[in-house]
Amino acid sequence: MKTINLLAWLLLASTSAATLSACTDGFEELNVNPNQNPNVIPETLLAPALTDLVKRNMDRARRITNELMQVQVTRNEGDAIHRYVVRPAEADYMWNNWYTQLTDFRDLYRSAEGVNSPTFMAIARILEVWTVSLLTDTFGDVPYSQAIRGREGLLQPAFDKQEDIYKDLFVKLEEANELLKAGTDLSTDQSQLDPLYQGSAAKWRKFGNSLYLRLLVRVSNRTEAIANGMSPQDKLRDLVNTNASAYPLISNNDESAILRWTGTAPYQSPFQNARTADFSSFSSMSQFFVNNLNEWNDPRRAKWSTLYQGTYEGIPSGYDAITQPQPAKSTYPAALMQEPLLGNILNYGEVQLLLAEAALRGWTTGNAQTYYEAGATAGITLWVYTVPTGYFDNSDVKWEPASSFDRKLEQIHLQKYYALFFTDFQQWFEYRRTGHPVLPIGAGVRNDGKMPARLNYPVYVQSLNQQSYQAAVADQGPDDVNTKVWWQN
Repeated sequence: MKTINLLAWLLLASTSAATLSACTDGFEELNVNPNQNPNVIPETLLAPALTDLVKRNMDRARRITNELMQVQVTRNEGDAIHRYVVRPAEADYMWNNWYTQLTDFRDLYRSAEGVNSPTFMAIARILEVWTVSLLTDTFGDVPYSQAIRGREGLLQPAFDKQEDIYKDLFVKLEEANELLKAGTDLSTDQSQLDPLYQGSAAKWRKFGNSLYLRLLVRVSNRTEAIANGMSPQDKLRDLVNTNASAYPLISNNDESAILRWTGTAPYQSPFQNARTADFSSFSSMSQFFVNNLNEWNDPRRAKWSTLYQGTYEGIPSGYDAITQPQPAKSTYPAALMQEPLLGNILNYGEVQLLLAEAALRGWTTGNAQTYYEAGATAGITLWVYTVPTGYFDNSDVKWEPASSFDRKLEQIHLQKYYALFFTDFQQWFEYRRTGHPVLPIGAGVRNDGKMPARLNYPVYVQSLNQQSYQAAVADQGPDDVNTKVWWQN
């Protein structure tokens, strides 16, 4: 890895430094610094940046999302995220790394422009949108239009409002879709350096439009004209129904956006070389996570959880450490440390469940039950299992047309919860948006039992970019975990 002096790193982390590029083990020869080589070609940037970002997302999914969303429960009493105790320093890691990779994806776009490659330009736009969506959905208002422009003298970038950020993200996704219409695949040599879709323009286009679908649903609580001059609901109808042929979506598990780890450097899971004890010994699976799988006789539990005394058994999230001490029970299997599917970004099951919610809410035409059952099925078959006989007859899974709207929404989001296993912060984002799936609140939970609504800004941003930070706080609200972001209000 490159050595970066402390000042440069801090400036980069506050999004005000000269542009730097990240690298990942195994990519040192491929990852050419565009500040040093004005003729850098785009394929040298794609794989290192994408791989590094997925690895870091997986790391934080395990540490933050899986604790908040009751996938796992740490038994280390000095670390209580499952009790909604989130330290201010938790913000730094992803802020730093998301902005680092945003730098690379913007450089990828400029490089693609320089060699007149519409396909690479579109790929860069899609990956930029994905990265920025993670940033703004985690923090709210963030530096965007002035971010990573230190070479232009912008050393204290303004924070953009989330609404304005989303407007521009949708513009970029429209651009990517248009650029990929020609269907020009990457060359054979370039395709070897595309770890996601091996140069397929059609698959990248489906990923971009499926990301568009995700983000439209994310902001669907808003009614403003923010998506190509339309409200989110109207644009959803346009994308799914009116002009569906112009916005192809991921249509099967094989088209899912998953960086499938091969086990060979550089495409190795971030957990592959960790100690088994560090991966699983200090936490257990949660009761909520395991009990649903047990009730459904869901075959995925064998992939995701070990047996405890002959059964799959979790411990309560948010337990009181004094009155309810917990023994270790089921944990992550060691095989997950090398599992290719943990590199998930956006899969077919999620797409179908997004469509199910849109249909249920009446934003689009289509049968919500059909989408729901397709999404649940895809969630299981993605993991190379067969849907158990009678799965959709189970009282918890069965779709009853006469049941309440809230019951149906809970069913959709409970299936999505499992489809999003280890997928960056998506479970948490969706819970913040909908309140589903309904999670039990343990006796030891803090923060008045309220799920954190965001992460605080990194502490050093307050001093390095004080004026812009203060303006953001004045606009958005107090810089704490309970201030809701724009799409939650």
